[in-house]
Amino acid sequence: MNGARTLATAARVLRQLRHDPRSIALMLLVPVLMLTLLRYVFDGSPRTFDSIGASLLGIFPLITMFLVTSIATLRERTSGTLERLLAMPLGKGDLIAGYALAFGAVAVVQSLLATGLALWVLGLDITGSAWLLLLVALLDALLGTALGLFVSAFAASEFQAVQFMPAVIFPQLLLCGLFAPRGTMQPVLDGISDVLPMSYAVDGMTQVLTHTDMTADFVRDTVIVAACALLVLALGAATLRRRTP
Repeated sequence: MNGARTLATAARVLRQLRHDPRSIALMLLVPVLMLTLLRYVFDGSPRTFDSIGASLLGIFPLITMFLVTSIATLRERTSGTLERLLAMPLGKGDLIAGYALAFGAVAVVQSLLATGLALWVLGLDITGSAWLLLLVALLDALLGTALGLFVSAFAASEFQAVQFMPAVIFPQLLLCGLFAPRGTMQPVLDGISDVLPMSYAVDGMTQVLTHTDMTADFVRDTVIVAACALLVLALGAATLRRRTP
C-alpha cells in the first residue's frame, strides 16, 4: 500500500459522491428518518424506544453503508473504471483502503447526525457517555462499509448486490439479540450469533445504555467490531476483481 495513492483514491471517491445527491441522501438522511419514525412508533412507550433505539442507532447506519458501498464499488467495476485504475501503479490494498477512507468520512458525518438526533432531539435516554455511543455507531457504519466492499466482488449487477443483503445482513439482524436475548435462543443459533459482528455491536450499545462508565465488556465488543471490519477489508482487497465477466 502507498499512502499517497490511497489518499488520492479517497479524494476521487469523495468527488464522485459530491455529484451523487441520492447516495448522499441515502447515507445521511435515511438513518435519521428511520430513528425519527421509530421514536414516534413508540410514542406512548418511551422506555421501549430507549431499550431498542440505541441498538438501532448502530444497525441503521450499518445497513445503509452496506448498500451504498456495495453498489458504488460494483458500478466502478462494471463501468471499467476499476480495470483502468488497476492498470496503473495502484494496488488492490490502495483501492480498498481509499474507498474505506472516503466512505468512512461519510460514516463519521452520518454517525454524528444520527447520534445527535437520537440524544438531543428524540430524547434517547442512556446511562453512559454520548461519546461511547457515537463510537459504536461509527464502528458499525465502518463495518457496513467493509461488508459492502467485500460482497461487491461477488455480484455481477447492482441487483445482485442488493440481493446480498438478505444473505449477509438479515441473519445478523435476527440473531444479534435485538428481538430476543441471545442466551434464550436455541443453542445452535446462540453459537452462530457468537461469531456474527452485529451481535457485538448490539452488546456494545447495551453497555452504553446501562452502565455509566466504560466496562471491560464494552472494550471487548468494540475491539471485536473493529477487528471484524479490518478483517473484512483485507478479504475485500484479496477478492477484488478488475472487471465483471
